[in-house]
Amino acid sequence: MKLCRHGAPGAEKPGLVDAEGRIRDLSAHVADIDGAAIGPVGLAKLAGLDPASLPLVEGEVRYGPCVAGTRHFVAIGLNYADHAAESNLPIPEEPVVFNKWVSCIQGPNDPVTIPRDSQKTDWEVELGVVIGTRASYVSEADALRHVAGYCVVNDVSERHWQQERGMTWDKGKGFPTFGPVGPWLVTADEVGDPQALSMWLSVNGKRVQDGNTKTMIFTVAQIVAYLSQFMTLEPGDIITTGTPPGVGLGQKPAPWYLKAGDVVELGIDKLGQQRQDFVAWQG
Repeated sequence: MKLCRHGAPGAEKPGLVDAEGRIRDLSAHVADIDGAAIGPVGLAKLAGLDPASLPLVEGEVRYGPCVAGTRHFVAIGLNYADHAAESNLPIPEEPVVFNKWVSCIQGPNDPVTIPRDSQKTDWEVELGVVIGTRASYVSEADALRHVAGYCVVNDVSERHWQQERGMTWDKGKGFPTFGPVGPWLVTADEVGDPQALSMWLSVNGKRVQDGNTKTMIFTVAQIVAYLSQFMTLEPGDIITTGTPPGVGLGQKPAPWYLKAGDVVELGIDKLGQQRQDFVAWQG
């Protein structure tokens, strides 16, 4: 299934995307696409519905973040060897873990605000993993059983704050609007192997990232199992799993970064596409 949230910010309604790509409203069946709805029981209930019986959402639609109530937005850095190389950093022996603040989560096509005094706002197309059942000390063999589905994430990053303002990456990762998520949560059964998904990103129509999750250093199963040693992953939590090469930091002959007026488009096979206008900070 492809599940979504549609409507104005803060007033999104739950939806299901049918075989023709149309949104069907789920409000009569579930309060929201949240941790309660995406557990095994909730997904089985939704899978049993006939999409044709659901109200069709007409007109222009805004997609909200594809899951509500996220408590942890965890990120993995340097998870593609060629991206580590372009960042001039060694391949990690264990996953590099940092946080994106949940306050940065927004719809996939909402504008992204470049922070005040930003010097190096950058892009990163990433596979997002949405947790469906609580995970604590799970094995790699069992890890994917705790995954409800997958989504597209743009791990927008401010490199100056990330790398040059102390040792904590989090500072450059969680500015308001830096977490576009969606358009859909695609359930794990429909996605199949998460290590076989092509991904891409363009800036102003120029393709800068082309990759595939098969080249991840640490697989989704390894990441979920690893994180569950240090924290309890809860239904609705999002893990964003790293980016392939081609970020602004790694451009040749010199890095280049986003400015107001730039347009970023990105997508992952089976998971849909995003588009963001980058705008200047006002205030």
